[in-house]
Amino acid sequence: MSKPVIKVEQLSKAYQIGQIGTGTLSRDVERFWTTKILGKADPFLKVGETNDRSSKSESNIVWSLKDINFQVNQGEAVGIIGKNGAGKSTLLKVLSRITSPTSGEIKIKGRVASLLEVGTGFHAELTGRENIYLNGAILGMTRREIKSKLDEIIDFSGCERYIDTPVKRYSSGMTVRLAFAVAAHLEPEILIVDEVLAVGDAEFQKKAIGKMQAISRGEGRTILFVSHDMTAITALTNSVLIMNQGHISQKFPTEQAIQQYLKTDLFPAIAFSNRKTEGDLFIESITLDDNDSLQQQLVVGNPVRMRFSLNRTIPKKDIGALAFYVVFRNELNFPVFTLSNRYDATFDSESATEIKYISCELPQFTLTEGKYRATTWMAFKNGFCDEITDAFELEVISSDFFKTGQMPIARKHGAYLLTQKWSAQ
Repeated sequence: MSKPVIKVEQLSKAYQIGQIGTGTLSRDVERFWTTKILGKADPFLKVGETNDRSSKSESNIVWSLKDINFQVNQGEAVGIIGKNGAGKSTLLKVLSRITSPTSGEIKIKGRVASLLEVGTGFHAELTGRENIYLNGAILGMTRREIKSKLDEIIDFSGCERYIDTPVKRYSSGMTVRLAFAVAAHLEPEILIVDEVLAVGDAEFQKKAIGKMQAISRGEGRTILFVSHDMTAITALTNSVLIMNQGHISQKFPTEQAIQQYLKTDLFPAIAFSNRKTEGDLFIESITLDDNDSLQQQLVVGNPVRMRFSLNRTIPKKDIGALAFYVVFRNELNFPVFTLSNRYDATFDSESATEIKYISCELPQFTLTEGKYRATTWMAFKNGFCDEITDAFELEVISSDFFKTGQMPIARKHGAYLLTQKWSAQ
């Protein structure tokens, strides 16, 4: 059984907003004596609030991290997801010993390499080659050990032509390439990677994910990976922690965590401002998924259920006179596909005597990653009655749809995914 290499207990981190100080010299001296000499808690530290960047607070103390507990075992690849400002980067900085916690305890067994921001750990005036040796020395490696990995690092980074050029002349993408190559190849027991990989191009991101998979699964090293890219999280990790306003969830299996996270991002109530209506029948409300909430984000390949509420009931015998369409358009306003009750031969098979809701269920939502807007159109008894332009919007999040780690690029290969079976004779 794998042993824990990272153990976090009651970890909290507070930051003070605005001018730092108690307001008087005597209190500043008392704070210094109490905290620095006696090693006790700050007597003037006010009880603060969680870090909700969207709301204003009267307190000048915010808790970026609050009472966090978790552990990571050797060889695990753990993802950390959450909204901007949730505390993800602060947590990684505390784990990397870049900043100290306000309270709590961290136990780490093994050498840690971190890739948190573009250029972290690099000296701008030194060349790429010199920075490789510098980073290796910081990790406690001998010159001989670093030299044995040098060619492999340079080759992986793709920066061979500029390896003897000062890093200050590198682009952000080149800097990230070299920094990741250094962090991944100098054999740390624990690799901590923030969203910084998003700076690299698609080819390098794929290469980096493949290297981290090899590190975790093949070499048994531990990875903490923060990303907003659900494809990368799915491909690399087997468990995920969800962060929200400085608090952290228990570890969930990756797919379960992603589903739970996406359900927290809901649209507010729809304002049907772009509507044309004739007659007395129209769409009153729209909900998505089984929780009857209008969901903004959806993972490629997941089922989706759309439910449309009519403003009044119509007799069951008249259901055949209803024509309802939902047209999805991409970011370029190009129609990519249409749903309609006219395309379903079993639509009027329900036993209800009166109809108030019409629903459409898709076993798999197979549009590629991107944003799509849906327009609804309805006719009843051969007469137009309702149209809502841009009734709702979906942001489709990529996933490992084909279970191969490969996904087409929407702008290059089309918007639709098809299940397929290949063979060779």
